[in-house]
Amino acid sequence: MKRFLAIALSVCAIAGAAPRKPKLVVAVVFDQLRYDYLTRYRSDYRAGFDRLLAKGAVFTDARYDHYPTITAVGHSTFLTGATPAISGIVGNSWFDRAEGKSVTSVSDGATKLVGATGQGASPRRMLVDTVGDQLKMASGGASRVIGISLKDRAAILPAGHAADAAYWFVDLAGGFVTSTYYQDALPAWARDFDASLPCQSYAGQKWLNHAIPTTGVSLCEAVTASPFGNDMVERFAELALDSERLGKRESTDLLAVSFSSTDLVGHQYGPDSPEMRELCLASDRALGKLIDAVERQVGPDGFVLVLTGDHGVAPIPEVNAQRKMPGGRLTGNPVAKAVETALTRKYGDARWFANSAETGLYLNLEALDSKKIDRAEADRVAAEAALAVPHVFRVFTREQLLYGQFQNDSIGHRVANGFFAQRSPDLEVLLDPYWVAGNTPASHSTPFGYDTHVPLVFLGASIRPGRYDRPVTINDVAPTLATLLAVETPAGSVGRTLAEIFVP
Repeated sequence: MKRFLAIALSVCAIAGAAPRKPKLVVAVVFDQLRYDYLTRYRSDYRAGFDRLLAKGAVFTDARYDHYPTITAVGHSTFLTGATPAISGIVGNSWFDRAEGKSVTSVSDGATKLVGATGQGASPRRMLVDTVGDQLKMASGGASRVIGISLKDRAAILPAGHAADAAYWFVDLAGGFVTSTYYQDALPAWARDFDASLPCQSYAGQKWLNHAIPTTGVSLCEAVTASPFGNDMVERFAELALDSERLGKRESTDLLAVSFSSTDLVGHQYGPDSPEMRELCLASDRALGKLIDAVERQVGPDGFVLVLTGDHGVAPIPEVNAQRKMPGGRLTGNPVAKAVETALTRKYGDARWFANSAETGLYLNLEALDSKKIDRAEADRVAAEAALAVPHVFRVFTREQLLYGQFQNDSIGHRVANGFFAQRSPDLEVLLDPYWVAGNTPASHSTPFGYDTHVPLVFLGASIRPGRYDRPVTINDVAPTLATLLAVETPAGSVGRTLAEIFVP
């Protein structure tokens, strides 16, 4: 009996023990990385992806629980745990009624670029905090938090408000930049990297049947939209790791790295192309280099790495047609034209849109007021017209989302999670599955599985390896890391702690 009691107490002690806190958290996003890229090319991986799949905690059913599934929204969700309805990041850009113009998720007229000329950027439009922000507050500012990407939003949003720096790449400048929100000058190590003309090291190189130009602005544009773009980001991240001595202080540091070339290549060539396969294999190698560098910095027991994608992507419609699969392409703005025609027929001529995209329409409130038209009524008229357009799947009005008057399934739930009244359009228009708007070869943004299902893998000494098939959301990453680091969960988080992966 005594022996049984001792064993039981020991088990309880282990179960209740806190997981080991790492010296460094590495948060990695591959832009437009579908979940099935990990399985489709599994036998070809030899480096980073291979290591994560063999030794990490692999979640096979991780999804985004919001709409739209695009870069800024996915990156803001990753380390906040918040939905757009809470974070306020409803898109890469949106129409700001107060400012009377379109703004991006990170545009900030009060800042300037550092390392190039032009307006800077900041996380000020994001209303919630990140894991990195909580680390900074808990450590009294001692923790270092840095974000790196080719894209400004992908560097800025995961790092958060209190980050020491965010660095992104500007093709025209040919180097990485930051903004005056963070600092007034690039650190010496970043200046030296830019001075080395990083794009030039890839000039004239080939991948598949594509050749990188040797000079001009097109050189950097071609590099970033190739496997070499991810390699360049990895090199810069390694330099930041070493120069900023990340993981070398008493408090835990956080490095967020987003690889954007997967998205740039994916849009151009699609998920079924040889180019996308080549990009995945190159990403495997780049990730392997980064993990090796992290291990050299803090040792194999000193870090936790978490990997995900910010969204998936639909197949190119023309490719799907060849496979006798559903889908197609909506061009010529038929939804906006149908809505404009319906409003004009009912109310007379006016400039009906303050701003519009094919799947998100902002009505001109001044026109409605001048004609004394009820906003909700105009929304209903517009929605009926939009829904009559062939291949429109569903239409959600502002009022339906405000008051919960919509079909309450996973699709409606995700659209509601993406609605923020002060920033979202008056009409959200969803096309049929596998249909895309516009002429970009491959696209994403929908609440359907091919856009929401992404990888989620944790790796580290405090992580229990294995396959986890239970459904989870990317909102679960932030509370999981917060629990691991013994800091407060970010204020907007709606996820749960994935305690099943912790090793005490």
